[in-house]
Amino acid sequence: MALAGEFDIIARIFAPLAKEAGALGLKDDAAVLTVTDDHQLVVTCDTLVSGVHFLKDDPPGSIGYKALAVNLSDLTAKGAYGYVYTLSLALPRETDMVWLEAFAAGLAEVQDRTGISLIGGDTTATSGPPTITLTALGLVQHESAITRLGAKPGDRLYTNGTIGDAYLGLKLLQDASLAEAWGLSDGDVDYLTDRYRRPPIDTGAALLIRNFAKAAIDVSDGLAADLEKLCGVSHVGAEIQIGRVPFSPAAQKGLGAMPALLRDLVVAGDDYAALIAVSETSAARFESEAESHGVPFVQLGEITDAADGVRLLEQGGRVIALERKGFSHF
Repeated sequence: MALAGEFDIIARIFAPLAKEAGALGLKDDAAVLTVTDDHQLVVTCDTLVSGVHFLKDDPPGSIGYKALAVNLSDLTAKGAYGYVYTLSLALPRETDMVWLEAFAAGLAEVQDRTGISLIGGDTTATSGPPTITLTALGLVQHESAITRLGAKPGDRLYTNGTIGDAYLGLKLLQDASLAEAWGLSDGDVDYLTDRYRRPPIDTGAALLIRNFAKAAIDVSDGLAADLEKLCGVSHVGAEIQIGRVPFSPAAQKGLGAMPALLRDLVVAGDDYAALIAVSETSAARFESEAESHGVPFVQLGEITDAADGVRLLEQGGRVIALERKGFSHF
């Protein structure tokens, strides 16, 4: 079924997602939002391009899910909750309504889980690959947003997600024969490919991050690279004990079959977990609160002096040499 006009698409596909009154039913050029005196807006924007951030043949529902989930990961790392978002699409003219309806269903699934709502955006045709730009706005109490600035030597480093699953999922989608080489079951393959297509959403971590973190970042370009970014802004160094890095059972199977994968997993992107620094004096209480809230934060290492740099250590203290630190577009 061919696409209707732009405004018909908005009315039929996207207006049902616009549940915030300030969206004005997506019938205006802008949204009008009221924010209370005791809250700040946290704004983040991500662009996803076919062939770069998702595969051409990925299900459209998972593409919609991923587009919104990766923005929510940024908000969670700031200690913020998702409020509203805008969506801009550049799509080939041959895109049909079936694709768009499935794409919107993926967005709606994330909305239902998190309470965030669409308030506007833009659609345009392109001769290039499908491109999705999503800007998410989150709410956080005044002066309580967590940034990359604030980590101090002695702080403990934690993450709330397993590392490298999305990388392995992408590789499996590109070469199915790797499943046998890595000793993976069909269930393992499904889990890993799902982690690539549908990043985890852990909005329950936002409160813990806001209450305990001194600095935070979401792991999207790779554990090593994003830790280096946090340390650069905070003017500190860091040590991670590689034996403490959380790997899923499926990833552990792959590592058992091919130990050299370790260096790929710690620099691969698309993990979308939070990486946070918590003061030594608050660490025990933080771990207790995280356990009681069912949020699986794991301690990886600690913040050190800037002169130490960022180091990943094997058992025995040997530094792991990395050819690259993480994903880069350019």
